[in-house]
Amino acid sequence: MSSVLVQPSDRLITIIGGSGFVGRHIVRALARRGYRIRVACRRPDLGGHLQPLGNTGQIMMVQANVRYPASLAAACEGAYAVINLTGVLHSGGAQSFDAVHVFGAEASARAAKAAKARLFIQMSAIGADETSTAAYARSKAEGEKRARAQFPGAIVLRPSIVFGPEDSFFNRFAELARFSPFLPLIGGGETQFQPVFAGDVGEAVARLIDKGDADGRVYELGGPEILSFRKLMQFTLDTIGRKRLLLPLPWSIAKIQAAILGLLPNPLLTTDQVELLRYDNVVSEEARREERTLAGLGVTPQGIEGIVPGYLYRYRKAGQFTAPKGIPE
Repeated sequence: MSSVLVQPSDRLITIIGGSGFVGRHIVRALARRGYRIRVACRRPDLGGHLQPLGNTGQIMMVQANVRYPASLAAACEGAYAVINLTGVLHSGGAQSFDAVHVFGAEASARAAKAAKARLFIQMSAIGADETSTAAYARSKAEGEKRARAQFPGAIVLRPSIVFGPEDSFFNRFAELARFSPFLPLIGGGETQFQPVFAGDVGEAVARLIDKGDADGRVYELGGPEILSFRKLMQFTLDTIGRKRLLLPLPWSIAKIQAAILGLLPNPLLTTDQVELLRYDNVVSEEARREERTLAGLGVTPQGIEGIVPGYLYRYRKAGQFTAPKGIPE
């Protein structure tokens, strides 16, 4: 998609939770197509970074909270399409899995239906499963179920690990490698992932809205490569030019460590996340066969090699001034 803005559209797209990491990429893809965009979030005063992505007046920030249905109703009024991106990585207090992933998805879909929106898109995750041992995965599955009950034809997107400049995966482990003598390989590091670029997720959403078909399908979004957790950690170390021990942690030890870390206000690891790492996080063969993938939407996925080094350089010893690999410093 060209970076040049096209003819303005009178169609309004409401993005619930659109001020976050994935949201900004979706906003950018929609703005380039000329859509009017209403970003609904708890702190609209912190959404100024989205304004430069569109023309003057094209992107509007409004206050909304998925725990307060009246705010969602106001945010969805007049919308052609509604996208719910709200999610939390760990459950705690008012921001619990049930409140955000389950009640929030149901309330968002109900608001979209009441607003007579043509499309409702629910952001979920690969691994969403009502029978999973991980509460995160169970809540995602229940949220999908309730959203589709409220809005027949609701589209569900299930990405693998999403990467990009503001991600909480590569950035987190690169930061850890600056201070820690090792990186943990939970369960041995053999869990498989299919990292997907946030920009490709944004393009996929835009294409679904362009299409305008409330087909009720579940799309699984993954990148061009399937890599183990061990390989992702090694790639991170190679990218930032640091040598660290990759330390395998048995599941039992990882859960004990996670129980301690989980007590922190913003935990690096929780016991529920350890459970998630027991399951591979890749696009299913069924989704590929039925073309419920990026390729099926006409999007060519981009790999980590061409994008991640462009934002992890700040974790190198001398940042962007660190000599490329193989060249003496």
